[in-house]
Amino acid sequence: QVQVVESGGGLVQTGGSLRLSCAVSGINIAFSGFGWYRQTPAGKERDLVATISSGLGTTFSDSVKGRFGISRDNDRNIVYLQMNDLKPEDTAVYYCRFITGPGSADASWGPGTQVTVAS
Repeated sequence: QVQVVESGGGLVQTGGSLRLSCAVSGINIAFSGFGWYRQTPAGKERDLVATISSGLGTTFSDSVKGRFGISRDNDRNIVYLQMNDLKPEDTAVYYCRFITGPGSADASWGPGTQVTVAS
């Protein structure tokens, strides 16, 4: 069974940094693309903030461009989201998810990890 588990969230001051991890089990991630999403307390949907393809191509939403980075370690089956210069509006629960390739057809959501940025 394919599972994703996010970790690394926490409470940080404005301007601080966090690195989130998405540990994947049940499948080798090397040929899959991933996205990091977030859902704010008032949000009805999960917004896509960053993606990484199997070929290491990346995309970012305008709201995080220049502050967030995304990377992957295929040997360890982990996808990372590096978040720098955090702002209160980044406060959300962050999720990762398969978006392309093996594992994406029946991808499920993990538990997410809470990020809270204090002003």
